[in-house]
Amino acid sequence: MLEVKNLSVNYGAITALHGISLTVKQGDIVTLIGANGAGKTTTLKAVSGLLKVQGGEILYQGRNITNLQPHRIVQLGISHVPEGRMVFANLTVLENLQMGAYLQTDKEVIHHEMEYVFSVFPRLNERLKQVAGTLSGGEQQMLAIGRALMSKPKFLMLDEPSLGIAPLLVKTIFEKIVEINRQQAITILLVEQNANLALEISNYGYVLETGRIILADQSPALRQNPQVKSAYLGGV
Repeated sequence: MLEVKNLSVNYGAITALHGISLTVKQGDIVTLIGANGAGKTTTLKAVSGLLKVQGGEILYQGRNITNLQPHRIVQLGISHVPEGRMVFANLTVLENLQMGAYLQTDKEVIHHEMEYVFSVFPRLNERLKQVAGTLSGGEQQMLAIGRALMSKPKFLMLDEPSLGIAPLLVKTIFEKIVEINRQQAITILLVEQNANLALEISNYGYVLETGRIILADQSPALRQNPQVKSAYLGGV
């Protein structure tokens, strides 16, 4: 579904990605793991058109989308839940969800998607009129994912969904990610600091280190890899 070939991205004079290549098959959950500054967020931003690509190409369903405008990429069926959630803090939960559907003109489709979001995250329905900035971290994460689902994506990118969330809610969020993947057949590319959890729910994983992919394998194999265990799984 997604193919990244020899991707290079710079921040001024600094090279953030050194010609990385990765593949995401339709229906899979693929995870990118690595330390802070490894290039995980940069990869997602390049795919969604938020960062200019200096070299290589990004293919989505066989189409070259390298450096395409972000709204065009959303139209093609790619949604991005950014690191830190980035909800519209001064808007209500309902208004945030409506913003997610800004490219959708069919009111029936919007209503159907909203009902689906409420089935996944019932708490959002209970807080429809609440200002998003007053929600807990976990609730804001639910809202950010719900907002992304409102655009009816076929491919969902999640950047650090567990960041700053109570441990109990982290488990819930990850269960919901699996549910979205299975029920809606939405392909997912996941960036996550909690490597153990990410590898537990994903089919395949890539390990990034200073802008380069140093390991790639089926997730169960990566969980057993001594290098991954010692660097990212707390040595267990």
